[in-house]
Amino acid sequence: MRLSRKAWNNVVIISMLLMIFFFNGLHKKLNTQPVEEGVQALLPEQSFILAMAFPELKIERIGTSWRSQSLQETTWQGDEQQLEQLVELWQHQQLTIASLPVSKISQASADYVASVWLAGEQLPAVYQLYNIDQQYYLLDKRLQRVFELEQADAAKLFPLYPF
Repeated sequence: MRLSRKAWNNVVIISMLLMIFFFNGLHKKLNTQPVEEGVQALLPEQSFILAMAFPELKIERIGTSWRSQSLQETTWQGDEQQLEQLVELWQHQQLTIASLPVSKISQASADYVASVWLAGEQLPAVYQLYNIDQQYYLLDKRLQRVFELEQADAAKLFPLYPF
């Protein structure tokens, strides 16, 4: 079966349109976050923390232990065991998804920021702590999720923040 030049042009045009629609739809499908409710893990389940950074402190994995480096004058007097407990808390923390939309949170300025470097990720996961109307919220910038926090949980996750 032999096609004319005009027929081949039509085949190519239709093929390109189908590819554009496919990739556009795939892109939207991959980037659309499902409606989230209830309690979810702060970090992905199988993630491996390599380093964490707060405004005053950086925590890095050195082999099987942890090392802290003060970035500013700080009152943190944590030892290696406390560093490991802090990292484990971040690793396994379950928080409630807030009903507050990301757009309302983004209008306020963050009170405190934490960056978490995970194995296999090029950029750190950034978490911003907000205190709005005497309620603490944690914004996951990477996934655009907002978590509700009790003050006790916020104090554990951000030990250098002045509560």
